[in-house]
Amino acid sequence: MNSACENTVPRTRIQKLIGKYMLQSKQDGPCCYLERRADMTSLVAMRRPYCKKVGVRVTTNDFFFCAIGGAVKKFLLIAGHLADNGAGVRIPDNVGVGFAVEAPQGLVVPVIKNILGKSLPQIAACSSTLIEKARANKLALDDFEGADIAFSSLGMYGVSSFFAIKSPRVAGIVSAGKLEEIVVPSKGGLATRKTMSIGLAADRRIIDEFYAAQFLGHVVKLLESPETLIA
Repeated sequence: MNSACENTVPRTRIQKLIGKYMLQSKQDGPCCYLERRADMTSLVAMRRPYCKKVGVRVTTNDFFFCAIGGAVKKFLLIAGHLADNGAGVRIPDNVGVGFAVEAPQGLVVPVIKNILGKSLPQIAACSSTLIEKARANKLALDDFEGADIAFSSLGMYGVSSFFAIKSPRVAGIVSAGKLEEIVVPSKGGLATRKTMSIGLAADRRIIDEFYAAQFLGHVVKLLESPETLIA
């Protein structure tokens, strides 16, 4: 191709920074990848009535944040960080969940801090504030700090399933695809259920596949029993 006909699109500072971190993660953080399908029928049915009840807009992603926090309580290593010499794993006192947001300046990952100490409505209010700040390009440096595990969703773009690349700072990232209706056997007949693919990329240096599978299974269990997340 004639170089005179080529166009060069400059990368933004954030694109360069994220690219650097992603390359570092792929080179230094070997991951295992797991996928489960969650039955979201009950969650979808109760989300809007619940929003009216508490007077707060609670998104499906907010339920994910809450479920991730609940699963972290049971499987703390997923939120761990390698000690500087690699001889141990540091477990944080206050777990933060970073989540990917499409902003005018590119993809950013603000953090919901102290997820274990927040109720679902509090999580929803916090995530809403961070999203508004991200889209207005008003996130502060502190909004990016403190992630111990991450979440990314591409369901709004019609993506059925995917595995996100975790940042070097976290041991795992949960990914969610779009909501899909499937037909399943039910009581001798057929029933339609709303399901979603949920993936996990986990740092193999910190947790093994069995531990990762148990963590992901607990996330699915909580999503499929949403009443446990609003108690």
